[in-house]
Amino acid sequence: MLRTLFSPRLVGLHLVTIGVLIAFTFLGRWQLGVWEDSGRPRAATDPAPVALTALTGTGLTGDGQGLKAEAIGRRVTVTGAFDAANQLLVAERMPDVEVGGGTSPSAGFWLLTPMRLADGSVMPVVRGWVASAADPATAVPPGELTVTGRLQPSEPTDFSRRRGVPQAGQVATVSTAVLVNVWHGERVRDGFVVATEQAAGATPARLVAVPPPTVAGGFTWRNLAYAAQWWIFAAFAVFMWFHFVRDALRAARDDDTPRDARLPATTPQA
Repeated sequence: MLRTLFSPRLVGLHLVTIGVLIAFTFLGRWQLGVWEDSGRPRAATDPAPVALTALTGTGLTGDGQGLKAEAIGRRVTVTGAFDAANQLLVAERMPDVEVGGGTSPSAGFWLLTPMRLADGSVMPVVRGWVASAADPATAVPPGELTVTGRLQPSEPTDFSRRRGVPQAGQVATVSTAVLVNVWHGERVRDGFVVATEQAAGATPARLVAVPPPTVAGGFTWRNLAYAAQWWIFAAFAVFMWFHFVRDALRAARDDDTPRDARLPATTPQA
């Protein structure tokens, strides 16, 4: 049997089968990877900055309009004057827009400053991140200026429950509902802007990193079918290999059997 299995003809069959299995397995894994990647979020178009007031649905609190989904993540410009007296520090924050509520020993503060627009409304602006409340960058630049940044939705109010109790002049969350109560009598716009450039005349602070906008991916089920198809081909190759090897062993066994032993037994005549 071993002589037959390692005959030149079958050795070639073994090598071809191994090559086919490796190739088909990798082709199936490649198609599976394409299917997995198709479901991941991908980068969305990132238009040039537009004036905040040009976007619809960035309405004022109390007018029944919230921040529209298509406006979230847009680059905007906001023109007005900062209100230094009402600046707040968002406590226990890292220098990026966090998804979770975890804290770190190196957590610092976001500089949250209200900007008064020409219509009298107030837009919360995160000017940057500082490691301590005594950082010189907390100083608010005077006069009218224009800030470029990304528009973000209001954080949920329960976000603050996962954090410590803020001190005076601090908040735990950038929530429109919270800011309306802190900035009494102000018409606060929904959401907040995270500055992506330093404001003119401001002491430089570390800018808060904002992830670019993404869109949800859609699974391409055709690639999953392709992956299954390649693996079915690999299983069929194994079946054909087994079929050919079995036939070769049977043929070799028949060749090794004496001719007389292969003849049917006969009954002697009386």
